[in-house]
Amino acid sequence: MSQYQRLLLIINPALRHSQAIHHAAALAKASHANLHIAALIPLWKMLSLLEEGDRKMARERYLQDHHDWLEEQARNLRDRGINVTTEVAWADDLPQDILDHVSDMQPDLLIKEVLHESVLKRAFFTPLDWHLLRHCPVPVYLVGGSGFVLPRRVVAAVEVSDTESPDDELNDRIIQQASGLAIQCDAELHLLYACDISAAFLADMEGLTLADLTKALRSDLEKSFLKLAGRYGVASDRRHFILGNPVKALSEFAYDHQVDVIVMGKVQSHGMDKLLGSTTEHILYQVPCSVLAV
Repeated sequence: MSQYQRLLLIINPALRHSQAIHHAAALAKASHANLHIAALIPLWKMLSLLEEGDRKMARERYLQDHHDWLEEQARNLRDRGINVTTEVAWADDLPQDILDHVSDMQPDLLIKEVLHESVLKRAFFTPLDWHLLRHCPVPVYLVGGSGFVLPRRVVAAVEVSDTESPDDELNDRIIQQASGLAIQCDAELHLLYACDISAAFLADMEGLTLADLTKALRSDLEKSFLKLAGRYGVASDRRHFILGNPVKALSEFAYDHQVDVIVMGKVQSHGMDKLLGSTTEHILYQVPCSVLAV
């Protein structure tokens, strides 16, 4: 049985050339899942576009236009054997309205196109996608890039340590989600760990140089990574232990290996992390592919 039974796709109906519908539809068909498409329109943006006068009638016409367009898309999907339902609604508070939809529907996956925000805007406002990564209780599939609608190469990006840690449980969820997606889409599953060994994390120890410590730590981390890969039966040529900053390493790997989806963990941000963003949050603006956050 597929790990996906109910998929929720959130779209901006004004972006009618978005690839998100095609990605969600392909995944729904492959997994025999029910797909609900919710087109949410921020009310404040709409009001700013309308001239003074009969705004009520203009709002109704605007809503009906998007409803007719979305229903036409849905009919095409139903003709392909996909069970799809739709809705078009105003959104007074878009982030909260999306989370309310998730709470009401309890989908297995929330799907949405990546919304690229400028560095300046991110400095003052929390991007919508970051908000969903931090607060959505279900996995979030953020569609990016312009590749195949069904992934051919899925990468599970894990975080390992040389001892038992809370990351172990998250690693299991990441790999299980990535493996399920790969099986459903007949895609390759790769496992990757970007190892960032920084002197900031290494304390001086009597009789050991910094180079000795770095070499020893790398060896321990690589053993932990290989042990994790072996537990899940990941083929040796699909195990990637890379040295470097995670965002940079993942971005370069995604470009070089034509990755379609990176599956990563999402964690609750606190303190300065809320302003700076996590690795997963910054990856959204760096990689040429989709990101599935668990």
